[in-house]
Amino acid sequence: MAETLALFGSKPIRTKSYPPHITTGEEEKAAVMRVMDNGILSDFEGSHNEWFLGGPEVKAFEREWADYYDCKHAIAVNSATSGLMAAVGAAAVGPGDEVITTPWTMSATPISVISNNAVPIFCDIDRDTFCMCPDSLEKHITERTKAIMPIHIYGHPANMNAIMEIAKAHNLAVIEDAAQSPGVRYHGTLTGCIGDMGVHSLNNHKIIQTGEGGIVTTNDDDLAERLQLIRNHAEAVIASGKSVKSLVNMVGWNYRMNEIEAAIGREQLKKLKGFLEERLSLIQYLNDGIRHLPGLCLPILKEGCDHSFYRYPLTIDSSIVKISAPRIVEALNAEGMDFYAGYQPLNEYPIYQKMTAFGHQGCPFKCPMYSGKPDYSGNNLTNVSWAREWTFSTEVIHPPLTANDMDEIIQAFEKVWANLDNL
Repeated sequence: MAETLALFGSKPIRTKSYPPHITTGEEEKAAVMRVMDNGILSDFEGSHNEWFLGGPEVKAFEREWADYYDCKHAIAVNSATSGLMAAVGAAAVGPGDEVITTPWTMSATPISVISNNAVPIFCDIDRDTFCMCPDSLEKHITERTKAIMPIHIYGHPANMNAIMEIAKAHNLAVIEDAAQSPGVRYHGTLTGCIGDMGVHSLNNHKIIQTGEGGIVTTNDDDLAERLQLIRNHAEAVIASGKSVKSLVNMVGWNYRMNEIEAAIGREQLKKLKGFLEERLSLIQYLNDGIRHLPGLCLPILKEGCDHSFYRYPLTIDSSIVKISAPRIVEALNAEGMDFYAGYQPLNEYPIYQKMTAFGHQGCPFKCPMYSGKPDYSGNNLTNVSWAREWTFSTEVIHPPLTANDMDEIIQAFEKVWANLDNL
């Protein structure tokens, strides 16, 4: 007879919370003290002078990131959200334009489109990677489409070969959201360096972090300059003598990274490879422990792709197990685990359902410069709807967890699977 689930009153398998995700150590402390001893916490000025590009730590971090990623330019920013906003702006997206992305992600991706007074259009995802579906993408392209924003969700690359082919055929910019895929290669190229621009996250729960922060990569000199201007008060820099090819979207913000964050980032970048290897070791151990459970589908890894496993995604085969993900998650978490039942699809957010962002007139959705009629019903997002019901994930599979912690997760799965008939 199966042991009673903690959901129904038995003792949970794990009784302590998971440790915080701490990636810093003595190296980062020394880097911070180097900046403190120098006394310059930020060295940016919003003017056309030697301080336009920031201080020595920011410049060094950008060089080292570009070297690691084998790309021409890296532009450090104060968050991946501001990096996405800057990238959309650098691509000259504006009122009347559409940018295609997916709703299976964090809200910042489409908000970066709205922040540039354009309209995000949601296409469907692939069931195996949860990334942008190229077939669905192509069906959503209109004369208003200006750019595509694929997301390397959970840390697995999107189908970039197909996406880039579609983008080339329609003359569209490609902005990769690589927030969850640091150090991940797609057929030999690091994610974030395949499209026109790539945006990377360094906030506190990412694989490497600077507390808050981000960085944008590109191999295009003109885009790099536009990113630098948008990061640092473009209009003031231009007014003080900086010449530009176009004033389009040269409305600058303060997206600047400070010296302490950059100094920490330099040390974190050195640790990225080791962090990824430690995660993969834990993932392989966990996979081996639960792969025998009927109806539980492990994460896939496409040929030519790496995976960061920022999140560890699992799928329920509904032809075998009739219990949907939210109920499975409820049972696992009662055992002391920490799982999530997918994302809430972004098209369901009030901002899209009511199509109101700026002011009282429904901008940018009802802007007189916009002639489209975006569909946020979700009726065209079959795989997103499926993923919401039948997939779940966790972010806790990372150091300092050990095989003992993985054993607890394995025990929790076995306990829940032994009680499926009771759920």
